[in-house]
Amino acid sequence: MKQVIDLRPVYHRREDRIRAHVILCWLALFLARIAENACGQTWPELRRELSRIHIGTFTGPAGTFRQRTELTKPQRDILKALQIDVPPRIYQLKLPVEA
Repeated sequence: MKQVIDLRPVYHRREDRIRAHVILCWLALFLARIAENACGQTWPELRRELSRIHIGTFTGPAGTFRQRTELTKPQRDILKALQIDVPPRIYQLKLPVEA
C-alpha cells in the first residue's frame, strides 16, 4: 500500500463530500491492491486484460440478444483468483414483437 492516493481533482466544497471522496479513493486503491496480491499481476495488467471483455447487441429475425465475448484463459484465471463467477454468455434475449 505504499502508493500515493490520487485524489485530484476534487470538485467538492462541503467537508462531508470531501471526506467521502477521500474514502472512496482509498477504497479503490485498497481493492486494486487486493486484486494485485490475489493474481500476482499489476493493476494496469489486470485492467487491460479485463477491459477486453465486451458485450455485443445482435438483432435478427428471431429477435435481439446481448452476448459477451468469449473469455480468454488469462481472463478466466483472473476471475478464478478473485473468486468471481464467470459472467453469463447471453445477457438479454428479446423476442420480436408480432404484429
